Amino acid sequence: MSQLSVDTAHHVITDIKAYHADKKDNQYLQDISIRLKRRLLQQGFIWRNCVADTGYSSGENYAFLEQEGLESFIPPHGTYKGGPEGFHYNKEQDNYTCPQGNIIPFKKVFRDYKTGTKKKEYRVSSKICKQCPIKVQCLGKTAQEKKFSVTYYREEYERNNTRVNSKRGRYMKSKRQSTVEPVFGTLTQFMGLRKINTIGIEQANKVMHMAAIAYNLKKYLKFIDKRVRSEAKSLVFLLLQKLGIILVKIIIYKRLEKRVIII
Repeated sequence: MSQLSVDTAHHVITDIKAYHADKKDNQYLQDISIRLKRRLLQQGFIWRNCVADTGYSSGENYAFLEQEGLESFIPPHGTYKGGPEGFHYNKEQDNYTCPQGNIIPFKKVFRDYKTGTKKKEYRVSSKICKQCPIKVQCLGKTAQEKKFSVTYYREEYERNNTRVNSKRGRYMKSKRQSTVEPVFGTLTQFMGLRKINTIGIEQANKVMHMAAIAYNLKKYLKFIDKRVRSEAKSLVFLLLQKLGIILVKIIIYKRLEKRVIII
């Protein structure tokens, strides 16, 4: 599995590394961020925004990026709702209010045994649900009390979602699509990364780094070529400007000379 980061200004690859494919993309984001931030700081660059696709979404990542002083623009998974439909969250009391006006209090923090993610459990007494007129629709046929879990990082999710859905967030989305995808396509189609025929993660890393170096060198050479051309154009313009001034001075001098002769 290849993970790479690209800057939005010139599409330069700033980080690339091979990982084992036994984990999800979002489990590698923190490792990438720590390494990349250190490298950028060494070069005198300040990293402010992290733009990625939904595969890198998780509450842990949102919280981590905020601690690192980075603004995340990562769309959440479609499964994220922030709580049951029709239930209102009360931030100050950290509880939910059901459609019938009953309070669903917070009970405990736990880790999901399947994903290992941190969650918060909310549960109301069966005595309250017993007299509820919509008990069957809300609980089903067997459950006796309302119980549900929500991500521990609900506030981080909400802050990220606000950014993603803003005007700036839509701009960042288009930036991501026009920045990372072309680079990834170039690496796979023209730099030999469609398939890596090596044994071991270290050898795969060498191949990826060589491909990234070749890609960045081509970018650098194009930039140098444009710079040389622009500087050459500037020199020609200045030269023509100076020649024009000289010619104007000569013409003016000749006219003055003629006037002197006439007089």
